[in-house]
Amino acid sequence: MFIVNVEGAICRDDKWLVITRSTKEEHAGGTLSLVGGKVEVEGNALEILERTVKREFYEEVGIEINDAVNLVYSSSFVTNDGCNVINMVFLCDYDRGTAHPKSPDEVEAVHWMTYDEIMNHPKSPPWTKESIRRVVFARR
Repeated sequence: MFIVNVEGAICRDDKWLVITRSTKEEHAGGTLSLVGGKVEVEGNALEILERTVKREFYEEVGIEINDAVNLVYSSSFVTNDGCNVINMVFLCDYDRGTAHPKSPDEVEAVHWMTYDEIMNHPKSPPWTKESIRRVVFARR
């Protein structure tokens, strides 16, 4: 059985929206990350991944994204406690709202950072760098 996780990437004025995950988070607390979270059980549903990305942006940082949510890539990993996770990264378009740490138990801080700032940040883990590399390439 897998946990399904989604993440969204938004770029405005050549800066990417990233968060510093709360140190309370079980996985990768205190690191830079894209906005995202787990898919919830909904029974029979259409566009569940896309709705999850939209929900996570609103719940975590208080912004809304447009309906255009495009899959960039997927990966899998195993958490420290042995859970198998499928992670899907989407390229998204900002719609409205001001990004802020709406959910302090999940988000310590919100940043708009350039590609180079993310790649050189000491709290940027390899998987966040990989996601940013891939979404930058997908935007071209």
